[in-house]
Amino acid sequence: MDFLPFLLEATGNVAGIGGGIGAGLAAMGAGIGIGRIGGSAVESIARQPEAVGDIRANMILTAALIEGVALFGVVVGLLTLVL
Repeated sequence: MDFLPFLLEATGNVAGIGGGIGAGLAAMGAGIGIGRIGGSAVESIARQPEAVGDIRANMILTAALIEGVALFGVVVGLLTLVL
């Protein structure tokens, strides 16, 4: 049994499947990226405690940028489900 025709029949379109997968991947990628940023920031602060202010500011800024891109990816992915 071929899986794709069954999946298309069940969902109705390929864009919906791709949108759902894309939204999930965007959210997972953002979580992994922000986790790595946080871990690296803690490690950097442990190595140079006097630079805690600069490291924290850069970490928050970078995490916010990643969060914005992830939100955009999730919204675009979910829009393909409804449109």
